[in-house]
Amino acid sequence: MRDVSCAGSIVRKTLSVLCAAGFLVSTTFAQTNPAGPSPAGPQQAPPQTIAQQAQAAAQPAPITYQGPFHIEMPHSHNPLAPYMPSTVPELNLQNSQRLFDLIRDGKLQISLRDAIALALENNLTLASFRYNFPIAQADLLRTKAGGIVGGVNTSVISTTPSASGGGGGSAASNATAGNGGIVTTTLGAGAAVNPFDPLLIFSGYVQHTVTPETNLSQVGVELYKVNNIEVQSQYQQYFPLGTYLQVNYTGFRAANNSPYSAVNPELSSNFTLYLQQPLLYGFGLASNERFIHIAKRNLQTTDLAFQQQVIATVTDIENLYWDLVNAYQDVQVKTRSLEYANQTLTDDQKQLELQNIPALQVMKDQSAVATSEGDLTIAKATLRHNELLIKNDLTRTDDPSIDEIPVIPLDLQGGPDPNESKSITQLIDEAMKNRPEVAIFRNAAEVQRQSLKDINSELLPQLYLYGSYGGTGAAGPKNPNCSLGTVQCETSLPTDFSSMFVNTFNYSAPQYEVGVNLVINLRNRIVKADQFRAVLAYRQSQIAQEQQQKTLRFDIRDSQFALVQAQARVAAAQKARDLAQNTFDIAKKEQDIGAMSRYDTLIAEEGLALAESAFFTAQTAYEKAKADIDRATGTTLDRTAVSIDDARSGVVTHMP
Repeated sequence: MRDVSCAGSIVRKTLSVLCAAGFLVSTTFAQTNPAGPSPAGPQQAPPQTIAQQAQAAAQPAPITYQGPFHIEMPHSHNPLAPYMPSTVPELNLQNSQRLFDLIRDGKLQISLRDAIALALENNLTLASFRYNFPIAQADLLRTKAGGIVGGVNTSVISTTPSASGGGGGSAASNATAGNGGIVTTTLGAGAAVNPFDPLLIFSGYVQHTVTPETNLSQVGVELYKVNNIEVQSQYQQYFPLGTYLQVNYTGFRAANNSPYSAVNPELSSNFTLYLQQPLLYGFGLASNERFIHIAKRNLQTTDLAFQQQVIATVTDIENLYWDLVNAYQDVQVKTRSLEYANQTLTDDQKQLELQNIPALQVMKDQSAVATSEGDLTIAKATLRHNELLIKNDLTRTDDPSIDEIPVIPLDLQGGPDPNESKSITQLIDEAMKNRPEVAIFRNAAEVQRQSLKDINSELLPQLYLYGSYGGTGAAGPKNPNCSLGTVQCETSLPTDFSSMFVNTFNYSAPQYEVGVNLVINLRNRIVKADQFRAVLAYRQSQIAQEQQQKTLRFDIRDSQFALVQAQARVAAAQKARDLAQNTFDIAKKEQDIGAMSRYDTLIAEEGLALAESAFFTAQTAYEKAKADIDRATGTTLDRTAVSIDDARSGVVTHMP
């Protein structure tokens, strides 16, 4: 019994310990998992519905930092770098963070300055144009090595085909001359320019020949065996003065089995230094560095053309923004008109129930409501179209989180433009000073003027002054198998390679020569024709420059006329709107006293809606005319406070 009680005591103690341990484990688990596991095991997350999956897909992707655009020319101290391909950073096609920061309450709310800043950061036309800067730098690097200038495409294009100016000329007016024809230019013509990069050439061979001999009198053996080894090296380089330098070195070793050779193997080396200087054709820095000067001018032209492209892009964005404002305001007008038509219909239906008006009146109200609904549908579609247009220019890539959200313009009217109060003379002076096209034409004229001087060098005869210096060294051990007489087998040559090498350069066996080389083309018709054509092309460029200035003046006058007309239309539309408002107010008062029907008031409200839409349309044309005269005078960037450095980097940091 005592054993049994002891065993029972042990069992009770064991159970107590297990219960305490279970209580501690459950308490700890409850603290880390307050909800606790379900009796059926760990809970599985319920599968997402289709709506939840679509909402998750519409969430904006994480935005990586969009650094400024910067591509350096490849350079490295690695001696193998010139023979390895270069790369550029991958494209960054993500929209900038600024775009997402402007989304509030599910709407993209932007001012005009916000739209311009987004275009500078995300517009693909500007993003593509920025690559012209490293292209121009690469072209300059090529010409510094003596290569022909490749040129840079600096054509300016409108970012949006549907964007239209207020009435002036097109902002995209820098198309390439001769496009679509077979005309080739004489720009850069002149004496041939050789590459300035030095060349190092190595060659060598090992040769073994066995020749059967008909008798022993020639070489003393029946099978004449020869082993030859030759190594050649050459360094050559052209310099900007037209100077040509060439250094040659050749080493030769010949061994044979003839007993008639006093030296076997024979060692020899040869060194030659050659200089050539043109004195007429191809002489001087002006002739040989002309492509470098053209490439430097192209760098300036690229900067100016980019400024022109930024002006064109900003002008397009302004036009798109004011089109969006017009569509947005038109929707508001059409919405108010529909609400009033519905209210009129509701009131007249009540009057019809009281038999105070005929049923025909309600039918007219219903027709007015249907018309207003159609007008509102068209206005909303127009607004949607304008939202798509401006978002297309403000984004780098399609984003599901951006495509469907509405765009709310915050600036419904632009500020004053200083160009409105200036005379035509002042506007033309501003354009001559600010428009990039003027400087681009000036650069092109300077390049062609210099090209006329360069091509004159090609007319001259080819007269070269040259000189060369060389040395020769020979060596070789005595032939132990020499079977000739004692005198014939004797030799004074050194036996080792080092002595032979020293003798090559120590003036012990010199060779030098100085001379001239004159080549005269007796008729010279090809070059003469090229030179004459270059003069004709230069005259054409002078006409083109004058034509460009005339076009510029016409563009400014046209823009000013459009601005004046737009101002007049705004004033007329405002008076018409005020008159329509007064008419509606009077009709409303007469309706209240029973002197006019609700339908007559509805007609007055429709007239007011049409007048408001016409006023907003005229105001939009006026804002676009202001943007166009800024483009025409080249003051767009100043008026909109756009930093050209921000435009080049693609990251806007200067926001007023």
